[in-house]
Amino acid sequence: MASWNALSPSIVEYFEGEDFYRCGYCKNESGSRSNGMWAHSLTVQDYQDLIDRGWRRSGKYVYKPVMNQTCCPQYTIRCRPLQFQPSKSHKKVLKKMLKFLAKGEISKGNCGDEPMDSTVEDAVAGDFALINKLDIKCDLKTLSDDLKESLENEEMKKEKNSKKEESNESIHSQAIEEKLGSGEPSHSIKVHTVPKPGKGADLSKPPCRKAKEIRKERKRLKLMQQNPAGEHEGFQAQGQPPSLFPPKAKSNQPKSLEDLIFESLPENASHKLEVRVVRSSPPSSQFKATFQESYQVYKRYQMVIHKDPPDKPTVSQFTRFLCSSPLEAEYPPNGPECGYGSFHQQYWLDGKIIAVGVIDILPYCVSSVYLYYDPDYSFLSLGVYSALREIAFTRQLQEKTSQLCYYYMGFYIHSCPKMKYKGQYRPSDLLCPETYVWIPIEQCLPSLENSKYCRFNQDPEAVDEGRSKEPDRLQVFHKKAIMPYGVYKKSQKDPSEEAAVLQYASLVGQACAERMLLFRS
Repeated sequence: MASWNALSPSIVEYFEGEDFYRCGYCKNESGSRSNGMWAHSLTVQDYQDLIDRGWRRSGKYVYKPVMNQTCCPQYTIRCRPLQFQPSKSHKKVLKKMLKFLAKGEISKGNCGDEPMDSTVEDAVAGDFALINKLDIKCDLKTLSDDLKESLENEEMKKEKNSKKEESNESIHSQAIEEKLGSGEPSHSIKVHTVPKPGKGADLSKPPCRKAKEIRKERKRLKLMQQNPAGEHEGFQAQGQPPSLFPPKAKSNQPKSLEDLIFESLPENASHKLEVRVVRSSPPSSQFKATFQESYQVYKRYQMVIHKDPPDKPTVSQFTRFLCSSPLEAEYPPNGPECGYGSFHQQYWLDGKIIAVGVIDILPYCVSSVYLYYDPDYSFLSLGVYSALREIAFTRQLQEKTSQLCYYYMGFYIHSCPKMKYKGQYRPSDLLCPETYVWIPIEQCLPSLENSKYCRFNQDPEAVDEGRSKEPDRLQVFHKKAIMPYGVYKKSQKDPSEEAAVLQYASLVGQACAERMLLFRS
């Protein structure tokens, strides 16, 4: 576990050039084009900055589509949860879940009017092929020892300058050793996603109440005094102040997302749903205890939904793809109680797992990685339901950590009909692939109707403000030593090496290039 004040640097291994793979969207055998790197470790801030430049992770492999050349351009999309209002189709899914929990009702007919049930990134199929080819076999213990030795050497050099620097470097080295060498699991975590009473519900309400509403409230309170058992229509006391439970039939105010999700169920409800957030990397005790059950859900999902043969969804594939993560577990004092890093959001129905949302909690967002679910519960539209729960979860985290206010949904592919559903979670923004600024999706759609690839920023003079401006300041880890690229390149004679490093710098941007260590063998 990394402390906030002693974070060791991210370590990445960049694969120069651009590779072509089978596209998981249009099925073009060699149309998908991307740049990639293996992340041995990443701080959450570095990954936040990377996804804000169009990168995305699949396990420890981090990739960035070559937007103007790939067959199906993939635009990073984020929703703004604080302003989010569920659509009619979203409300339909939430009501369907409540009816099932309360009475066991299963809606008739198919879910053809609903968006794609799963938030699965089909393009990851191509990444599987790449990851299998790479078969990374880096000895992290050796890398740890090399890095520790390098930092100790730096520490000795700086000893003459300042005792403060010496202390910082010692902590720095210790954190790296812990990160790459120990493999110790973090303490266990359990997060309940039920918001505190009175929190969150005000997001959709007007700032003031009309006199008519106040009169209704007084009348309702009078009725309650006459009927203290709380049997008035539309009201269940549950020991809460009356004002927290306005009458359903008589309220003119639209229900918030939390109202719809956490609506009270009868005492004799047919089913019980519980959502648990468990840290997946490093694995918490809850994660370890439920690993096999979670894997079996994933295996059935892959076999039934994606038609995989029984021997394809292996434990190794599951672990590498959905459990392994390069993200550091970080616990800053002003961060969320569960900390930052990688988690599994498990949906427990009557004591068994029926779905798992793989998420990353980062400084400014909750990032959705993947969803898998028990195919027997497809009728509950769990892809949509889980997305709405993750939006509500983001809103809950934002109450304590104000800057954590976005929900990243991965990639939006306008040219792929079944992936356009992500645009239904409004308000949302798409990332401009040239200037890396966020543009409201409504402004992007007309351009996407005319062309697969678009620069969304309409200012022709605008440039990438975070671009690599001083590549010599890029940090390289080479032969047990950390050095700026300006020093490293003096010992390199291969011209292709310079091209690879400069390409890496242009893709990750100046800030990440200076913070992350680029591993060169």
